[in-house]
Amino acid sequence: MRPGPIARSAAAVGATAVAAAGLLTAQAFEARRRIGRRTTTAPYADGRYGSGSGTSIRLAILGDSGAAGLGARHPDETMGAILATALSEVSRRPVTLSNHAVIGAETKDLDPQIDRALWTRPHVAVIMVGANDVTHLVPRQASARRLRRAVRRLREAGTDVVMATCPDLGTVKPVPQPLRAVMRRASRRLAEAQRRATLAEGGRAVPLGAALGVEFDERPDVMFAEDRFHPSTEGYAAAAQALLPEVIASWRLGGEGEILPALPESVTD
Repeated sequence: MRPGPIARSAAAVGATAVAAAGLLTAQAFEARRRIGRRTTTAPYADGRYGSGSGTSIRLAILGDSGAAGLGARHPDETMGAILATALSEVSRRPVTLSNHAVIGAETKDLDPQIDRALWTRPHVAVIMVGANDVTHLVPRQASARRLRRAVRRLREAGTDVVMATCPDLGTVKPVPQPLRAVMRRASRRLAEAQRRATLAEGGRAVPLGAALGVEFDERPDVMFAEDRFHPSTEGYAAAAQALLPEVIASWRLGGEGEILPALPESVTD
């Protein structure tokens, strides 16, 4: 007996899905080949930044390789160091930076980072995570739930939270199409889920993909490091510029509706 039209359609859909999955898998391997193996580590940037009177502001950085600063040339060019320097200049108080981020971390890996961070009793914690959730196909609902628990834990400990949502992975040029389009859609959806999860627990969310995606897309030679995947020094400066107003607001240095100061020129030159 010959298969009916429904059976033939189902078979065609199944074959198409298998072919699409095979194409995306092949492109993922090709993207890894183009990016290459990691041969560097993130600069160690922990320490005291700036000077001034009063108790130092304690700033903690959590998350993945972007939070760690992989791709920056020097410690003072990492996102955490740029934020600490700028926050000190604006507040006229010293800032103590502790970076607990781990290269390759997913959202599920935040708990041990929070364990370490809470020993320093941070006033503000900046989280940047999500890219590895996308590349490892973690369901965004699971990522959002884990992030919400992480933000809640920090808030219950008295730490204000600024979430740098997942960057637009569609800007990563070594990833071929159509995989890049798939990653763009997935990263944008995760970023929105992260935004909602963070706000639900009283944190602040900065949509990095929406804020910086066009610049990374149009200036990849400037905004990406040599591996063409992680941000360059210029990329981290741009991320810090986007995050700084919310970091300042978290420390209650800016009032409701007040125009907050821009990133000082001395840390963007």
